Amino acid sequence: MDKIKAAVCHAFGEPLVIEEISIRPPEAGEVEVEIHAVAICQSDISFAEGGFGGPLPAVYGHEAAGIVSRVGPEVHGIAPGDRVVVTLIRACGHCPSCQTARPVTCETPYDGLDQGPLTTGDGAPVYQGLQTGAFAERVVVLASQVAKIPDTVPMDSAALLACGVITGIGAVVNVANIRPGQTVVVIGAGGVGLNAIQGARIAGAARIIAVDMTEEKLAMARDFGATHGVLASEEKPWSAMKKLNGGRGADAVFVTVGAAPVYDAAPRYLAPGGNVIMVGLPHATAKASYSPLGMGNAAQGILGTMMGNTVIARDIPWMVDLYEQKRLKLDELISNRFPLDQINEAIASTKSGSAKRNVIVLK
Repeated sequence: MDKIKAAVCHAFGEPLVIEEISIRPPEAGEVEVEIHAVAICQSDISFAEGGFGGPLPAVYGHEAAGIVSRVGPEVHGIAPGDRVVVTLIRACGHCPSCQTARPVTCETPYDGLDQGPLTTGDGAPVYQGLQTGAFAERVVVLASQVAKIPDTVPMDSAALLACGVITGIGAVVNVANIRPGQTVVVIGAGGVGLNAIQGARIAGAARIIAVDMTEEKLAMARDFGATHGVLASEEKPWSAMKKLNGGRGADAVFVTVGAAPVYDAAPRYLAPGGNVIMVGLPHATAKASYSPLGMGNAAQGILGTMMGNTVIARDIPWMVDLYEQKRLKLDELISNRFPLDQINEAIASTKSGSAKRNVIVLK
């Protein structure tokens, strides 16, 4: 067992504690990665606040990039020294979901407490949050969770490919299958929402209408490809959206904020035949409601998505290509950079809503 520094959650809703814990070497099919950068995602915050449950103590963090330091037996195509993105997409490769190119819903159980690589100094298990535990100097993950990246992508920008970018763009490309000429609404112009906007632009959507609470956020959305903006504080923002679209609703509405009341209103933005795409996830106890009759008669639907239904070996390379062609913004998504010992400040900044993405830089 080796010693590493990590930001550990001991109590939901309390600050994370930087301390020394132990990490075991990689076993069969696993790789160890020295983390260079890890972004703060709203999911990490929701877990640390107890919104999704789970055991404690825990190390969260799942949007990371680094250098492979060791590989276990039965690992092929990945070697020490490789630059990689580290994701939470742990795929066994042989269950029904994996066999049908849906690794994000891998059906092989994994217990991040009993099977995870982390322990305290006295040998008690530490939960590997989101199957990654990347708020730490090193991680041990399944080889399926990493994707190699070239030297052209800086580590802090590469980390964003692990979650926020693939989730937003994947929701547009892999889930909604947006086609040129369609109209898209993105509710929430945060880190994931901006990437949904980028995805809609890349897919050729004719109108990309951002909905958020401030003019500042709407201006930011336009920088990433939104053609129009609507303030969510309007009495009926869906009516304002339809006015911008010639009286018609949207072909797809992407809800990228984790607020149940937003899901209540989302179908109001839809055109006949349109779909609400569930991207942002409220806490487990939150509920939303809708009219089955109204949506059924209009042939509308609600589609779930996990990590943009991404296949990282397929999707990350083409996103890197777009970045190299300057057609995909990554560097511009980073608002602030913090050292690991300032992770609580980075989380507070993220919760304030003012940041696109805050990144913890370890190397």
